Amino acid sequence: MPSNHFDADGNVHMVDVSGKRVTERTATASSRIMMNAQAAELVRQGTSRKGDVLAVARLAAIAATKWTPHLIPLCHAIPIESVEVQFDWADHPQPSPADASRPQSTDQLICRVTCVTSGKTGIEMEALTAASVASLTVYDMLKSVDRAMQIGPTQLEGKAGGQSGTFVRQPPTQG
Repeated sequence: MPSNHFDADGNVHMVDVSGKRVTERTATASSRIMMNAQAAELVRQGTSRKGDVLAVARLAAIAATKWTPHLIPLCHAIPIESVEVQFDWADHPQPSPADASRPQSTDQLICRVTCVTSGKTGIEMEALTAASVASLTVYDMLKSVDRAMQIGPTQLEGKAGGQSGTFVRQPPTQG
């Protein structure tokens, strides 16, 4: 059973998971979006012209989990048993060093998505897709206020279950 997306002849194919055991699998991903104070206040107050930004982004994240195999070509369609979407503001905003023009007071909204399935393959892509789409939705709903918003990083925070076991992202070391 090949363990990657290429067969013996180098052709792309979907990985065969038929021989794997069904296990409970969980993944958490996060995505950050930096925005100006005016946009952040609209999110906090729920008073954006387009409506409640976080409610719409939460719904978009949940829907995105279901569309993942349609967006990622070699991703298996798996049953989504649970999706939890959480939004928090970063305590200490860290503007991107690549964009020194952004003020140090840039607000950062963090979207964390945890997905659960019982299956033969992981659910990391669903969590990553959901976190990404949530951030894109926030951007869409606030772009008239702040077109300079920045999204990223989007990353896997942790996963459990399956043959590869548990992964937990370690905080970067301060040097």
